[in-house]
Amino acid sequence: MPEPRSRGWVFMSEDGVSMRSEVERLLVVDDEGPILHALQRTFEAAGYEVTACLDPAEALDRLKEKEFQVLSADYMMPGMTGAEFLARARALQPETIRILITAAHDFSAAVDAINNGEIFRILAKPWNRVELLGTVRQAFDTYALREKNRQLTDLVKKQNGELADLNRGLEKLVQERTTNLLDGMVAVLDYRDTETQWHSRRVSRFTRRIAEQLGVCDERDLRTIEMGSLLHDIGKIGVRDAVLLKPGPLDQEEWVEMREHPRLGWALLQRIEFLREASEIVLQHQERYDGSGYPAGLKGEAIVLGARLFAVADTYDAITSDRPYRRAQPHAAAVTEIQRVSGTQLDPRVVHAFCAVPETDWVRIRGEVEQISLLEAQWGWTPPRRVFDLIRDAADQKAIRADGPLPLDLAIVKA
Repeated sequence: MPEPRSRGWVFMSEDGVSMRSEVERLLVVDDEGPILHALQRTFEAAGYEVTACLDPAEALDRLKEKEFQVLSADYMMPGMTGAEFLARARALQPETIRILITAAHDFSAAVDAINNGEIFRILAKPWNRVELLGTVRQAFDTYALREKNRQLTDLVKKQNGELADLNRGLEKLVQERTTNLLDGMVAVLDYRDTETQWHSRRVSRFTRRIAEQLGVCDERDLRTIEMGSLLHDIGKIGVRDAVLLKPGPLDQEEWVEMREHPRLGWALLQRIEFLREASEIVLQHQERYDGSGYPAGLKGEAIVLGARLFAVADTYDAITSDRPYRRAQPHAAAVTEIQRVSGTQLDPRVVHAFCAVPETDWVRIRGEVEQISLLEAQWGWTPPRRVFDLIRDAADQKAIRADGPLPLDLAIVKA
């Protein structure tokens, strides 16, 4: 008896294409002993490793023990038809190629076999030896091709997953570096207008806190609201110092220039994909709830939620921060004024959420920003956002107080 033949099949390894030999195993099932023996001898003479079974139940047990590339079954068998056997075999080894051999010239039986077992070929008894061996050879080749295709598909999925991870990492890096650049630009703006130093940072944190109180819980939405608030005045880069820093009232022409800064900021951020949603807040941050704002005179809920949230935070920061022409007002005075303009300048629903936030939260947020600003003054540059986040996390753990020391090993962070 010849040794079972091995054929070289192409299989995909983790690092590319490799070759390995696979013994071609064939399971043959027929309830007639002489026919089963003849089939076994024919297939073994062709070089296949053959397992022969008279009982289809026994054949199912063999399928549970090892894998076969090809199955051949008689149709008319006691206790279980070949169609039923092949259907059950499919459940155990779905990739195996299945062949049905039958002496019953019954079209309905053939249809039943195809529908239930996904038959590769149906051969008639008595068989033609050349046709039989040719069909089995095609079955093994089909299995090999399908196996190669499955492995190629798995490799493509793996490589696509790695590429997606790489792209996400690059996108995160671009966002981080772009955000750090914008943080620096915001710091320059705040320093440029000494009346509102650190204003953008405070108001972005204030806006996020009101959003959380209002019930906004999606981190992406909160991030968009915070970034839009942080960058609200980015368009002032295009406003002349003579207008921006003018100590007295602006004339009509100067007001026209000043009122363009929301559009300028929006246009700037439109070029940055991950800030496009935040740019809507920048565009609308000077709109008023009653429609008396600019640049578009939007009214009520036509104004994006982030801009309505910002308006309350901005008003609170303006009242509670020192200005050259007046001292900062206490929290209670700010609450009274904000409630007074509720429904005209400000969204009543947002004002209600603001009033529900404890005063201690506003003190804590102001303290965080002051800590960051002290770092910036000490280092001479704007810390990366991860330092901002470390300070916020520490504050959430009640490790920071508005007048307390900075509880971080910032020498390590800086390094």
